[in-house]
Amino acid sequence: MGADNALETAQNVGRNMDLLRFATAGSVDDGKSTLIGRLLLDSKSIFEDQLEAVEATSEAKGYDYTDLALLTDGLRSEREQGITIDVAYRYFATPSRKFIIADTPGHVQYTRNMVTGASTADLGLVLVDARQGLTEQSRRHAVILSLLRVPHLVLAVNKMDLVDFSQEIFDQIQAEFTQFATKLNIPDLAVIPISALQGDNVVNRSESMDWYQGPTLMHHLENVHVASDRDLVDARFPVQYVVRPKSDEFHDYRGYGGMVASGVLKPGDEVVVLPSGMTSKIAGIDLFDQEITEAFPPMSVTVRLADDVDVSRGDMIARVNNAPKPSQDIDAMVCWMTTEPLRKGQKLAIKHTTRTGRALVKDIQYRLDINTLHRDQETKELGVNEIGRVQLRTTVPLLCDPYSKNRTTGSFILIDEATGVTVGAGMINSAS
Repeated sequence: MGADNALETAQNVGRNMDLLRFATAGSVDDGKSTLIGRLLLDSKSIFEDQLEAVEATSEAKGYDYTDLALLTDGLRSEREQGITIDVAYRYFATPSRKFIIADTPGHVQYTRNMVTGASTADLGLVLVDARQGLTEQSRRHAVILSLLRVPHLVLAVNKMDLVDFSQEIFDQIQAEFTQFATKLNIPDLAVIPISALQGDNVVNRSESMDWYQGPTLMHHLENVHVASDRDLVDARFPVQYVVRPKSDEFHDYRGYGGMVASGVLKPGDEVVVLPSGMTSKIAGIDLFDQEITEAFPPMSVTVRLADDVDVSRGDMIARVNNAPKPSQDIDAMVCWMTTEPLRKGQKLAIKHTTRTGRALVKDIQYRLDINTLHRDQETKELGVNEIGRVQLRTTVPLLCDPYSKNRTTGSFILIDEATGVTVGAGMINSAS
C-alpha cells in the first residue's frame, strides 16, 4: 500500500469524523461574530437556553433583531467595544463533518493572534463588508493566510442585504480580490455573497440572490477537499514520548509515541532515526489498544521498531532514502509577538516539532510590509506584530523541511528563556 491507498484510507475511514479547521478574519464591523453565530444557529449547534439568553440580551438592549454576535463575543471587553481581540476557538458539527473555528481578530495590532489562529487552519475565511469593498485589512488578512500556506481561502462578501443584493457590487469586489490574489500563493479561492444577519447563503440558499449559482458557505465548508493537502510522500514522525509500561503484561514493550507529521508509516518499512542515523524496520504501529496496518497525518500513534536502537524525545523517524538533513543554519520568515524588539545577536530558546534548543539571531534581512508586500531592507529590528526574514544559528541540529513543503516540520516557535513566554513564530524558507 502506498500514498494513493493511504489517501483513500484517509478519505474513507471515519468519514463522519472528518475534521475541517478554519480561521476567520475580517475588519471591525464586517460581521464576523454574527456569521459564526449564524453558522452555529442554523446548523443547530447551540442549546435552546443559549439562544434564549441571547434573545433576552438583544431585547434588553433594544435591538429589533437577535444579535447572534453575542454567541461568540465571550470576553466582556469585546462586547463593550464590539470587536474581537483574542483567538477564540468554537466547535460545531454537521452530519458530514466536524469543524473547529479559530475566530481571529482583525486589528493590525493583533497580527500575532491571527498568525496563531491560522497556523493550523485548512481554510481561511475572510469577510468583507459589501458596502466598503476591499480594505487594507482585507488584503493584509489574505497576505497572512498566504504566508501561512493556508491551502483554501473563502472571501465572504457580507451585508449584501444592505446593498440591495446587488450583483454588480459583488462582481466588482470579486474581480478586484481575484486580481489581488494572483500576487499571492492561494491555490484555491472561492467568493460567496452572504448576509450573516438574515442568513442568506450561509446555511440556506438565498432567495434574494438568484443570480448567484454557486454553493452556500456551509455547503462549501462541508465539501472542500482537504485530504489531498496532506503530504503523504515524505514520512516524518517526530518522537514525543518513549513508551515503556514496565508492567507484567507489557514487560518488554518499547514504543515511540507521537503524531505523524507527514507521509505514511507501515510495518516493515525501513526507517532511519535522526539525528543519530541508526536504521531499523517498523515492527508494528499501535493506536490505543490495537495494532494498525498504516499511519498517516494527523494520527497520533505509537511506533515499535524491530531493533533496540537509542531513540528519545526530539528525535525523528523517517524513511532511509527520504529523510530531512539535520540543519543548524535556518533561513525563515518570523512573526514577532512581543513589545521588546527582535534584534541581531539576540539569543532565544527554539522549539521545533518535539525538539528544543537555543538559537542566535545572525541577521535580519528585511521587514515585510504586509499591506504592500514591500521589503524594507534597511530595518535593524522587528517590532511587535511585524513579520520579517531572519537568519538563525541553532545549538542543536533541526530536522526540518521548507514550510512550503511541510507546515509541521517547517515551522517553529521562539521562546524568551527568562520568562518562558513565546515571543516569535517562524516559517522556514531553507536550512543548511
